[in-house]
Amino acid sequence: MLNKVTQAVYYLSNDDSKERPTLGLVCGDKFSLVIDSGNSVQHAQDFLKEIEALNVPPVEYLVVTHGHWDHILGMTEFGATIIVNSLTNQLLEEWQNYSFDDDSLHQYVESNKMSFKCMEIIKNEIPFRDSFRLNSADIIFEKSLTIDLGNKVCVLETIIGTHSDDSTILYVPDDKVLFLGDSVYGTTTNSLFHYNQSQLLPMIEEIQKYDATSFILGHESRCDAEEMSLYWKELISTSKSHRFNLHR
Repeated sequence: MLNKVTQAVYYLSNDDSKERPTLGLVCGDKFSLVIDSGNSVQHAQDFLKEIEALNVPPVEYLVVTHGHWDHILGMTEFGATIIVNSLTNQLLEEWQNYSFDDDSLHQYVESNKMSFKCMEIIKNEIPFRDSFRLNSADIIFEKSLTIDLGNKVCVLETIIGTHSDDSTILYVPDDKVLFLGDSVYGTTTNSLFHYNQSQLLPMIEEIQKYDATSFILGHESRCDAEEMSLYWKELISTSKSHRFNLHR
């Protein structure tokens, strides 16, 4: 079931047990736009069934917040114009060269190109793997891009997030909703989860310039402004005292 944020904005909750991130939907008078495609064909199809039940304008655009597998492997299901920033496109092109048969998947896991969990999701939730290939992006942007869905504008911006270098966030000004993807999380290096201290404050400043009252994160329920303010304070405080060996 989709969660309603405003009359025009919805999201499908994350499911950590299946490595499924939060997926977003913004509806204008003419078109609808999806934020992230899900971690598999099955995830995408489940999302599309929920969208169809709303009787909203057709999904015209798919925005990918970053190039990690759990946000891109459902993209073939939407038949929409795929929008990514240029760095995400580089990661997407790498995935387009992958094969998805069992032998190839095991090789990717052994060479640390893919996690074991990713392999299991692909095996269980992507049918016809011998012919499965990711679509190419249709629109590749650099710093920012504005999309008009018909009396509903979405503003896309590439930021330097602490989770990945290719983070895209999406802002819906009329509704004061900000989709952050995974940009505000940390990353893993040599099996240690951490935040890059040099990137943290610039990222927070970049995000705080938006007049948002609802924040949709990649693996959380909706957060309000007070919750996000507390989150920023906790990250900054911990960074000053522990030099950044942080867990989300």
